Amino acid sequence: MSVHGRQKYAAVFSSNYPLYGDLSNRVVQTLRHYAAEVEVYSIDEVFVRPVSVFGDLKSYGQQMRDAVWKQVRIPVGVGMASTKTLAKLANKAAKKIPALEYVCVLEREDQREWLLRKIPVRDIWGIGSRFSARLNLMGIYTGWDLANANTKNLRRHFNVNLERTVEELNGVRCFELEEMPPTKKQIYCTRSFGEKATELEPILQATSLYASRAAEKLRRQNHFVKTLHVFLQTSPFDKNNYAKSATIQLPYPTDDTRVIIQYARHAVAKLYREGYAFLKSGVGLIDIADKQFFQTDLFCERQSTQTDLLMQTLDKVNHRFGKGTLYTAAEGIQKKWAMQQSFRSSSYTTSWSELPSINCK
Repeated sequence: MSVHGRQKYAAVFSSNYPLYGDLSNRVVQTLRHYAAEVEVYSIDEVFVRPVSVFGDLKSYGQQMRDAVWKQVRIPVGVGMASTKTLAKLANKAAKKIPALEYVCVLEREDQREWLLRKIPVRDIWGIGSRFSARLNLMGIYTGWDLANANTKNLRRHFNVNLERTVEELNGVRCFELEEMPPTKKQIYCTRSFGEKATELEPILQATSLYASRAAEKLRRQNHFVKTLHVFLQTSPFDKNNYAKSATIQLPYPTDDTRVIIQYARHAVAKLYREGYAFLKSGVGLIDIADKQFFQTDLFCERQSTQTDLLMQTLDKVNHRFGKGTLYTAAEGIQKKWAMQQSFRSSSYTTSWSELPSINCK
């Protein structure tokens, strides 16, 4: 694109995560009408096991694509195969080969071979640039080369996941669908500031917000946290760059936003140094445990029932009336440090106040 973007009809948008998440959820709900099982792999990728694997799969895939376009107005590609790894490759082909019309089905052996011979090994799910470079040194350049490689030899040089990938490329299912995503072992919330911070107060406010968001995610998966990781850094491109982090042990396992904010603020205040223009801070919950099965004893301090009720109320209000309806004073009010979103599109599916309006005379 030319530097003069406006002359080249470029559209510039700031990130809008609530809108992305809502549209992603609408796509998933539409696909559930065609699926026996659904795994939401990421915000823009879903694995589906069709209700029936008989009949014209190409037509079935086109029906799913048409339904998503009709209901959500999101164009999608559909890849169908006997394993998740092959399905991802089929999806890639569906988007890049115009003759497939965005639906690629790998039903026959000759179709699988044709595609694997075309696919560089670096484009296979789970390989990446580091593994692909090592595989290239072993004479493995394409998906077909990898599918026919000696698995015992690969096992000596790589891990068991690569061996499973080879099996998947040959049509042997090794990676099952996960309808219920596993709980996260660590939860991080980090953001760059909208403008660099040279004073402590905006850094404390931003860190408080990140701690609050992390605590909300923690409660969503019904866990306690025992240890925090807090970091503060300038831009890595600054000549006088600075980056420090701290690990903090909490007095007792908790999901209390107030406690997590208190200790995160204390840590980032110690990390702060005058004379630097800070770009980013973050809060990580790095030692978490399932709240349901957590056990304590008579001599340990523990979270009170009143705190549990308070956090439930906080989450219910914010869920019903919108994120940020209730928040701690530690996060500040003006939030000049917040991420700039001058070109953010309207959240027309998640906010009543941002619905488009028409005036008629």
